[in-house]
Amino acid sequence: MAQQSSSQPVTVYKHEPAYDSGHLKVDSIHEVYYEQYGKKDGLPVIFLHGGPGGSTSPDNTKFFDPAVYRVVLMDQRGAGKSRPRNELKDNTTHHLSDDIERLREHLGIAKWHMVFGGSWGSTLGLFYTQAHPERVSSLVLRGVFTVRRSELLGAGGGIPAAALFYPQEWERFIEYLPESERGDPYPAYYARITSKDRAISILASREWNAWEIFSSTLLPDAENIARLEDDEWGLSHALFEAHFLFQHGAWMEDGELLRPANMEKIQDIPGAIVQGRYDMVCPPVTAWSVHKAWPKSELHWIGDAGHSANEPGTTAKLIEVCDKLAKL
Repeated sequence: MAQQSSSQPVTVYKHEPAYDSGHLKVDSIHEVYYEQYGKKDGLPVIFLHGGPGGSTSPDNTKFFDPAVYRVVLMDQRGAGKSRPRNELKDNTTHHLSDDIERLREHLGIAKWHMVFGGSWGSTLGLFYTQAHPERVSSLVLRGVFTVRRSELLGAGGGIPAAALFYPQEWERFIEYLPESERGDPYPAYYARITSKDRAISILASREWNAWEIFSSTLLPDAENIARLEDDEWGLSHALFEAHFLFQHGAWMEDGELLRPANMEKIQDIPGAIVQGRYDMVCPPVTAWSVHKAWPKSELHWIGDAGHSANEPGTTAKLIEVCDKLAKL
């Protein structure tokens, strides 16, 4: 359980374009988009994106050696290239977990060599692995998040921990709303994000995403900040975060993923946790809690990183652990 830092450029894996892609119809409404990269008969790994409401891109393959891994990227229901976009009906954590199983079967994969997820992807990866431990050989979690109320609202249930470190950005987030709605801002934002008036929903989504983006890296990330100008990405990201996490608590009871009976299900699965020491989006205490309850996990603190997987120390360590787990 070492703490590491790295400000040096990181050499990442390069992949050829996807050798396979498509939409898998998973029910009467949803079609899930997927792509495959790397070695066709390699060790199968599924990459689970964040958000919820995020999406995958070819850049997500950089952690995996293309001579070893068969990399599967999946856009979760309603997100990215999955169809229909932004559809909330029949779209819960349980549905997303079931979709991973349907995709595994569709691709003829007997067992995932690795489930890899960061941020919300770590939530979904943990949820899926607990539901199907017999289908997972290893698990990698980054920026760990288990949807406890204390993670969303702060230890006292008031303001998130990040607001203590980014007070100016938090005030901007709050002051977008009328003073009468600032005491409980999340329902007020949700009402605007889901407004039938697109102008209202886009503006609210930008403010919602700005709060997360400005607090997600230890140093400002110009590329990340530029995403605020992408209205389609912004609306999806804000909509699913507000809907899944703050309206419905991911359809889980508080602390459900960390219950001893659930963590017991993965006790024999090896894996790694990579956590930015200064992660303000998913506070490090959760990584520590998961590590203590998961005996075969290795915990790696990244001493000069926040939440993003693209911070150099985090990227380097993720590549290292994926190389190591390929030897299982």
